[in-house]
Amino acid sequence: MPTEESPPARFHITSEPIDAEAVRRAVAGPACGAVVVFHGTVRNRTGDRVVEHLEYEAYEPMALQQMERIADAMAAEHGIEALACTHRIGAVPIGEDAMVVAVASPHRAAALAATGGFITRLKQDVPIWKKEHFEGGAVWIGTPENPQGEGSTP
Repeated sequence: MPTEESPPARFHITSEPIDAEAVRRAVAGPACGAVVVFHGTVRNRTGDRVVEHLEYEAYEPMALQQMERIADAMAAEHGIEALACTHRIGAVPIGEDAMVVAVASPHRAAALAATGGFITRLKQDVPIWKKEHFEGGAVWIGTPENPQGEGSTP
């Protein structure tokens, strides 16, 4: 449980729907003129496949540690004030958030760049795996080199 001396954890993995406002609050502050909140939402199609839902698994201790490291790298590279991320595991229905990232900085350019950089690195470096359930089957998506599985078919 956080105390007044220790800030709340900025990184979470949950099987419950994500409270995007809580992710935003974790980074917002008086020094920040920009707060970017990105929602990674489950869509109903991938290429010509009709998606029924996504399923995520994670190696949680390492995933949280890697998120922290990537956030530190984004702070060093872009000069942001704070970054927070919550990622879902388990089955995630169409239209719900699989991930919410919030980045705060004094200026928008840094917040936008850090958001994109964090998401790219998360998909490459964080041990969270995605399985796509579609009409007629399911398949694990991506590799570290191709996290979205672009060009792959079941």
